[in-house]
Amino acid sequence: MKGVIFALLGGACITLQGVANARISQDIGTWQAATITQLTGFIISLVILLIVRDGHFREYRKVQPLYLIGGAFAAIIIFNEVTAIQIIGVTLTIAALLIAQLAFTFAIDAKGWFGVQKKKMKWPHYAGILLMVTGVIILKL
Repeated sequence: MKGVIFALLGGACITLQGVANARISQDIGTWQAATITQLTGFIISLVILLIVRDGHFREYRKVQPLYLIGGAFAAIIIFNEVTAIQIIGVTLTIAALLIAQLAFTFAIDAKGWFGVQKKKMKWPHYAGILLMVTGVIILKL
């Protein structure tokens, strides 16, 4: 249950961040919005890290270099999300983002990419994605 609560909170924050970034980008520009978002995210993360003090930075050498650049994807995410919100609106953007996210994680699970344990996908998994796509099509109408 705790995981579901964290996931719901994260999903709500993704939506709020997208709307805020779209608004910021209208006033000052999309890459400026991405920069402000990344900077404020860094500051908040640093403050929380200094308070919580979990983990060990010395262990970063154990992390594959590809994974160390994961935060750089946020700039791309913000740019694309802001641009999509301005073109198709918040609801369709978030719906499409969720479908893309689910489809990509589906592929990661099915193929066992990035060291994830490979899982066999069954017809209900495919049906779930198809239902989500159908839902977005209905929203678009």
